[in-house]
Amino acid sequence: MLIKATDDKTKDIDALKLLSARPDASADTRKKVEQEIRNIQSGIKGEAEAAYEIEFHYGASKNWMALHDLRLECEGRVAQIDHLLINRFLEIYVCESKRFAEGIAVNEQGEFAAFYGGKAYGVPSPVEQNKRHMAVLASVFKSGQVAPPKRFGITLSPTLNGLVLVSKNARIGRPKTKIEGIDSIIKNDQLKTRIDKEYDSNNNPLLAVRLIGQDTLEDFARRLAAAHKPASFDWPARFGLSATAPEPIKTRVRVEPATEKPLNQLDLGNTPAPAQDASEKKSKLACATCGTIVAYNIAKFCWFNKPRFAGNVYCMECQKAIPKPA
Repeated sequence: MLIKATDDKTKDIDALKLLSARPDASADTRKKVEQEIRNIQSGIKGEAEAAYEIEFHYGASKNWMALHDLRLECEGRVAQIDHLLINRFLEIYVCESKRFAEGIAVNEQGEFAAFYGGKAYGVPSPVEQNKRHMAVLASVFKSGQVAPPKRFGITLSPTLNGLVLVSKNARIGRPKTKIEGIDSIIKNDQLKTRIDKEYDSNNNPLLAVRLIGQDTLEDFARRLAAAHKPASFDWPARFGLSATAPEPIKTRVRVEPATEKPLNQLDLGNTPAPAQDASEKKSKLACATCGTIVAYNIAKFCWFNKPRFAGNVYCMECQKAIPKPA
């Protein structure tokens, strides 16, 4: 049964995108912010792949409780657990999901390397990371922050099992020497097979004494989910920026009001005529009375005296015959 889904990280991505677009963010800062966005998006995809396998096999079962993206705080320590699977025997599988699209390799010293663009680069050990998560989870139970169920008046101690889930398309390079915890690294699609194998190999007759009811299991899982402390990030501070973006510099543009010039200030002789073909130009410069082709400045004079010439062009002689308006 699904008890807790993955937290929505859309707000964090949106906040980082706004941060990258700020004018006070340097090119180096923008590069780091964009890498953080890619890391979050890759993590979301990796967790979604693992969550699909978990919910496909255990989502409908009341004998298993699934919690995703569980963040716990206890005694000054924090655990960001990607996935928890809990059964009625209080066997808890603490799963750390890693995408590692191109694969992961472990050398004889237990050092981890991931691949990007065909090149290897060092990464923290997800096995050790998961051990720290289990240590915090054990403290949560021991301190009574989330008390485990009781049976016959005795508080049960959950059994913690760590698994590192990687993409089913990724390659896993394992060393020939035996490294503690290396067998906990499996692909997403091997999860159920791994759990079934461990269950079948457990022949402890006292295991049945630990069996709790479905309602008790669900209550325990919901109390765990209620202890979730969502992460809150001060993204500007993380990248050395102020809490608020600086105000953009505003510049005033002076716009001169349009004014009409008196007729005696108009340029009637120096402004070149607009480009036209010869026949169109001649027809527009022809006197409306005698047909004489007039100079452009004379035609322009007529156009600017529309009340008198009604928009027509007249030569100097024909203008004398047209009375001035009263």
